[in-house]
Formats: sequence, C-alpha cells, structure tokens
Amino acid sequence: MQPQDDRPLLFVNARLVCPASGRDEIGSLLVAEGVIAEIGPRVPPSARAETVDCRGHVLAPGLVDLGAFVGEPGAEHRETIETASRAAAVGGVTTIVARPDTTPPVDAPEIVDYLMRRARDTASVHVCPMAALTKGLAGAEMTEVGLLLEAGAVAFTDGPRSVASARVMRRAMTYARDFDALICHHVEDADLAAGGAMNEGELASRLGLPGRPVAAEALMLERDLRLAALTGARYHASLVSSAESVGLIARAKAAGTRVTCGASVAHLTLNENDVGEYRTFFKLTPPLRHEDDRRALVEALADGVIDVVCSAHDPQDVETKRRPFAEAEDGAIGIETMLAAGLRLVHSGDVTLHRLLAAMSTNPAKLLGLAAGALTVGAPADLILFDPDAPWVLEAARLKSKSKNTPFDQARLQGRVWRTVVAGRTVYPYA
Repeated sequence: MQPQDDRPLLFVNARLVCPASGRDEIGSLLVAEGVIAEIGPRVPPSARAETVDCRGHVLAPGLVDLGAFVGEPGAEHRETIETASRAAAVGGVTTIVARPDTTPPVDAPEIVDYLMRRARDTASVHVCPMAALTKGLAGAEMTEVGLLLEAGAVAFTDGPRSVASARVMRRAMTYARDFDALICHHVEDADLAAGGAMNEGELASRLGLPGRPVAAEALMLERDLRLAALTGARYHASLVSSAESVGLIARAKAAGTRVTCGASVAHLTLNENDVGEYRTFFKLTPPLRHEDDRRALVEALADGVIDVVCSAHDPQDVETKRRPFAEAEDGAIGIETMLAAGLRLVHSGDVTLHRLLAAMSTNPAKLLGLAAGALTVGAPADLILFDPDAPWVLEAARLKSKSKNTPFDQARLQGRVWRTVVAGRTVYPYA
C-alpha cells in the first residue's frame, strides 16, 4: 500500500465529470479530512494542501466494481484482497464488491466479518462483501439475509452459479424484499449449458467445440423476471450477454419490475471471434457471443437498459488455463483494465463518457446504497484522475493481479489513470 498522507488535496485545472449531477466543466476540487470539501470553477488555494495540476484531464468519482473474485478465503493462490485492491487502485476502482463463492463460501455472518477485517488490514481500496444467496451455494436453502446484512453484506448472490429451483428463488426474493436487499443472479440454465465451451453457433461448430446456447441465458432470465414481478423484490441480472436478454430486461423495466442488469466490459468490447485459435483467456462465463449480440449490448448501455458495467474479475492460475480449450477454466482478470477497455466505446462514439462512468460508478453505488459515485460537497473523497486519450500497450506481466489471465494482453488501449484517491488518501500515483 502507498504511504498515507493526511494533507488536503487541491485539484486544479480538472475536467470535473459527475454522472450523478451531469456536471462536466473545468474547475477545482478540494479534499480535506477524507471528504470533498469544496468544488467549483475556482477553489481558493490552501497553504497546507498538496496542489495537483490536472492539465484538463478528467476528475471523476472512483469506480465501483460489482462482482469481483478476490480469492480470500481459500483461493489465495489465485488472488488476495491485497493484490486485488492494488490492481483496483491502478485501474481507478475505489470500491470492490466481492463475490461470495470462496472456500468456505460467504454464507454466515462470521465470514462476512472476517472479510471486512481482512480488508481493513490489507486493502488499499474499499472492499464490500456480497453474501451467498443459498447456504453452501448449493441452491437449496436460503441464507439468513437479515443477519448477513447486519454483519455488513451489501447484496446476495451465488456468484457464477444459478439457483435452479424456482421455488427456492421465489422464497429468497420474498425474504429479501422484506429487507429491501438486492439479489444479484447469474442467469444461465446450468443443465442446458452443461458441457458447453463457447457460444453455440457456426463458429463453435467450425472449431469443433461444444456450444452454450443463448437460450440457456434467456430461459433463466425470463423465469427470474417473472418471479421478481410476482414478489416485488429488487433483482439484478449480474451479467447479460445477448440481444435477447436486453430485450427481456427492457420489457420488464417498462412493466415496472424492480430489475436492473449488468454486463462485463469484455462482453461489450470483444466477441466470439476473439477466441481465435482456441485462446483460453477468452473462455468466459457467460461465453463471448456473436458480434450482433455485442452490438446489442453496446446499444443497451447507451440507452440505459444496461445499468452496470463491471470487470467480471475472475483470476485463474496458469495450470487451469494451460489446457485444451474445452477443459480450461472459465474466467479472466479485468479489474485493472475495466476503465481503459470501456473507453474504447467512448472513443468509437458508441457511448458517452457520462454514460460509461455512470455504469461504472454512480449506478452500482446507488444499487448497493453506498456513499460513492458522485462529486458533491461532503461526499467521501473516492476519486480518480485519468487522461482518457493517453495511449498505451498492455503487458500482462506488469499487471498487479496475482494471476495474469487477461484477454487484453498486448492490446492497444487508450486511457490511463494518473491518480486514485480513497477516503482522501492517494493510493495510486502513476509514475
């Protein structure tokens, strides 16, 4: 972690971008005692403050990554809270929302408490644990939502596993509704997708790989949307990947269902063709889809149908990826590259910078009830300063994550974080 400095910070000549308020102007921002103390066209200089000349670069709320795997407890060989938070700081992520599919799973208050204590001791950014929706992630018995919320859980999910039983999901939604708790669900019918290695279609046939059909996602999502409408629960489809899914979400929203959805930055910027010659770093859950599906996701993000963009950070060690494609583990790291990869959509003109930052900061913070995602006086000083136009080439070996399974190795990216501030303290200064 970086040395801690409690001096005030004065950012000058910054392009202040706040999706929550619509602000987009050149100005100054003063950080003092961990919060935003002043903001405006010109903030008077302070003798005590460290002055940061932003040179017109973007100063925005820190990113909130909804659903990253941090390894602890039980998979410290893949990632730890310390290494994940270090990678997050480099990528401009000031809050990691951690998945519960660990060993043991986060299905009891004492495990939530353990994660929060580990984060306090080792993390350089905020780490908020999600709790398991069902005990042991088995999909059979609900966890104690009330007790887990009291312990500090911010949402409920079984991670990359779907709850197959409609009865269990209905009960969980009904129970969560009474606490106004958010359920995040992986929408894929496991039986229909079983054995699939990539998106079902012509390319999978040509490569001789078993496919995972779009229908597996759409069937589970449609079931969940009906149950959400029936129960009135707050429901978030964690990762949608197809045109059919965003159509279902749009119709549910129009009908007044309390539903939101997310997409990973990989599914917004890559497609099934990137699998190429059986490149296992592109083997993801859900699988990368057809280009038409990717375009539909981008349009849904631009239109506000997709609420959240996340990294889907899922570190895997070398041994689980250096296998034949069909046998390799799913997943890729992404927490450090989420912003830079997402900015591809801005540079292409498909999505505005405000919309992208809203999906990466303001919206997930609002969904989880976190005091983040806005540049307002009195708000926690979780900030990122970045140059959206700075070009660079990604070298996997230099990434801070413990695992290096990135689909963006050697990719030409545009957009570099210069400084990350958490609770008023600089946790990453680019050098």
